[in-house]
Amino acid sequence: MSEIQRLNPAGLADSSHYGYAQITIVPPNTTLVYIAGQLGEDKNGHFPSDFEGQLKQAFTNLRIALEAVGATPDRVVKITILSVNHDSEKQRLISAERNAMWQGDRKPASTLIPVPRLAVDGALFEINAIAAIQNS
Repeated sequence: MSEIQRLNPAGLADSSHYGYAQITIVPPNTTLVYIAGQLGEDKNGHFPSDFEGQLKQAFTNLRIALEAVGATPDRVVKITILSVNHDSEKQRLISAERNAMWQGDRKPASTLIPVPRLAVDGALFEINAIAAIQNS
């Protein structure tokens, strides 16, 4: 096994349309990289005023963090999402953004946690990630 495996077993709900896999398996000879929760703020600490703007910025920030360690989104094996005052519209936006970042069968395992607030005032969305990069 040298590739990351992503599974949606027949006995579990197919989560792929939401943008994630039920199970990911990390192969040997990889290094796990833990990326802290990325908020929807730009490099100057400014937040868009709306959820969708923060969601898109947080995913941009995640891409920047992945690039910093030489990884691409397909190396992400697990994400955790925190969504302030979560509802069905926010779920739709999150699913669309996950599906845009992880297309086809390259989706990570995922947990979404609705929360009343985040650590930073005005923050509406946060995503952290675990990526598996191959050792040289």
